[in-house]
Amino acid sequence: MARQNESHPGKSISWRLFQFLLLATVILVRTSTDAQEQSPQDPNAVRVLALETLWNQAEVDKDTSALDHLLADDFIYVDIDGSLKNKPEFLGNVKKPPEHIGSIGTESSITRVYPETVIVSGTYHEKGTLNGKGYYRRGRFTDTWVRKGTSWMCVASQSTLIQR
Repeated sequence: MARQNESHPGKSISWRLFQFLLLATVILVRTSTDAQEQSPQDPNAVRVLALETLWNQAEVDKDTSALDHLLADDFIYVDIDGSLKNKPEFLGNVKKPPEHIGSIGTESSITRVYPETVIVSGTYHEKGTLNGKGYYRRGRFTDTWVRKGTSWMCVASQSTLIQR
């Protein structure tokens, strides 16, 4: 049974319980708003989404120099087949891919913005040729971007194919 609050006789809730509930509510509200899905108008989300577009074009153009500036040195990539690649392996695959990529585009994406991190999840499509035959892929991706100084660097990326 809760003891009565001495400063408010007749109240059945204790002052400590009230303080705890108030603090818990503040923490819950703060936590839920810290990691909310951000609208594209958030300046960090806008910047990272632009970097995502640059990344797509750099892959099509096999521009490993551009990608080198977008990917952190400790970048890790989980490919559509489940294999794990570090930055040099990923860039090597971009430079000499098994397929000829004609286009890559993001169909939809959502961002989660934190003080020093932006997480982008979405769907993409890719068209090209592999062994002389055309292909079309759709997949889901999650990219994790971290602010390093004044720049944003991708530290982790994962792609999963969507079955047709």
